[in-house]
Amino acid sequence: MTPQTLLKKLLRQGEGITVEFKTAQQKLNKDAFESICAFLNRKGGYLILGVNDRKQMIGIREDALQGILDTVVVNSNNPQKLTPPYYLTPEVVNIKGKKLIVIYVPESSHVHSTAGKIFDRNEDGDFNITNNATLVSQLYLRKQNSYTENQVFPFATINDFKPELFDKVRALVRNQKPNHPWIELSNEDLLKSAGLYKHDIQTGKDGYTLAAILLLGKDRVVLSALSHHKTDAIVRVENKDRYDDRNDIRLNLLESYEILMEFVAKHLPNKFHQEGSQRISLRDHIFREVVGNMLIHREYASGFPAKIIIEENHVITENWNKPRGYGNIDPSNFTPYPKNPMIARFFKEIGWVDELGSGVRKVFRFTPLYTIGAQPKFIENDVFKTIIPLKVGTVEETVEETVEETVEETVEETVEEIILRLITSNPQVTAKEMEEATGLTRRGVEYNIDKLKKLGIIQREGSTKSGSWIIL
Repeated sequence: MTPQTLLKKLLRQGEGITVEFKTAQQKLNKDAFESICAFLNRKGGYLILGVNDRKQMIGIREDALQGILDTVVVNSNNPQKLTPPYYLTPEVVNIKGKKLIVIYVPESSHVHSTAGKIFDRNEDGDFNITNNATLVSQLYLRKQNSYTENQVFPFATINDFKPELFDKVRALVRNQKPNHPWIELSNEDLLKSAGLYKHDIQTGKDGYTLAAILLLGKDRVVLSALSHHKTDAIVRVENKDRYDDRNDIRLNLLESYEILMEFVAKHLPNKFHQEGSQRISLRDHIFREVVGNMLIHREYASGFPAKIIIEENHVITENWNKPRGYGNIDPSNFTPYPKNPMIARFFKEIGWVDELGSGVRKVFRFTPLYTIGAQPKFIENDVFKTIIPLKVGTVEETVEETVEETVEETVEETVEEIILRLITSNPQVTAKEMEEATGLTRRGVEYNIDKLKKLGIIQREGSTKSGSWIIL
C-alpha cells in the first residue's frame, strides 16, 4: 500500500483511537505531543498534520514544512519534551498538490509522559491521567506484564555490552539518516535514547532491560539473562531424517540476524529483479523481513527455540508468540501488533526491517516473483509460523550468488516481471506502454495481465482510463 493510498484510507476512516488530525499549517500544534504520548501509551496510531477536524486537507505551507519536520524529530528525542524519548520518523505525503505530514507512532512497551504529564487515549481523543493514581498504576502494570522485553536487570552495567556493536549501530543509522541523534551519543545515552534503560515500578529499581541485553549483550550475559535463548538454523534437503547443515545460535540479536542471513545466502538461490532503476536481490528482500520477524516478534519468556528450516520445497520459520488472532494473515486486511516494540524500533532505526506491517506486505509482493507465482503464508498461533515456498524455475531465473558476476547479465526478465516492474515504477502505466516494453501484441499483454490477476498479484483500481494498478 502506497503512502498516498494509506493516507486516503485514514482520511475516509476519520479520527478515532488510532487516528488524529492536526492543522499544523504554519507550525506544529502545541498539543501534538499529547497525541504522540497517548498513542505510545495505548495502541499506537497515525498523527496526520495538515488536516482539520472535518477531514479536509488544508495542507502545510512550503516554508513551514522543514521546520515542523525538525520539531517532531528533535522533540521526540528530547527527554524534556517526551520521557522516555522515542525517535519518530515523519513522512511528507503529497496529495492533490497539498503536502501533509504523516507520523506513525507504534505502541510502546514503556509508559511515556510529555512535559511531565501522562496521556492515554480513547475514541474521544487524548486525556490526561497524571493525577489519577489508579489509571497510571494500571497503565504501568499493563506494560510491565505484557512485554517480556521490559524486564529490568538492575545489576547489569555498560561493560556487559559489546562495544564494537555500538560502532556498528552508529554506522547503520548514519546510512539511514546522516543527522540521526544516536550518532553523537555515548553508549550509555544511546541505550537510554533507544528506551532500553527504565524504572521498574514493582521493585523501584532502575536498570538496562532484557531488550538491551538481547540486542547488544555479550554472549555470557545474554545466556545469563535468558538461559534458554537459542535459534536453530537447519537445512534438511538430502538427509530428511536429520539435517544436511545446522547452526545453533545463542548470541545477541544483532549477531544472530547477520549469521542467519549468511546461512540463508549459503543455502538458497538468488534471483534479481528490476525495481525502477535499481536491481535488487529478491532473496535478500524477502528473508531480511522473515528473519527479522522471527527475532523481533518472538515471545522470549518461552523456552521454545526459534527455528528456520530450509527444505526442498519451502522454508519454514517458527517462534513462540502471544497471538492477537489465529489463522492465516491476510496482508490486505490485518492490523500489525508489536510483540516487542523496543526491539522492533531498534531494528527499524538501523534499517534492517521496514515499518511494522509493511514488511509482511513486502514478502507477499516479492515471493511470487522469487518462486514464479507461489504465495507465502504467515500463520498466527501460539507458535507463529512463516512458510516461503521454493518453487523455482530455470537456472537463468534463479542465479546463484556464487556465480553472480559471470552470469548476472544473462538473466532475462519474464513478461510477468516486466509488467510488474512497469506497474511498480508507474501505477498508471498504459497497455500501449506494456506492449512496447514486452514486444507483445495487445492480446498478449492482456493474457499476461489476466494471469497475474488470477494469481492474486495485481488488481485494477478505478476506471480503465483514469484508474491505476496495485501490486497486492
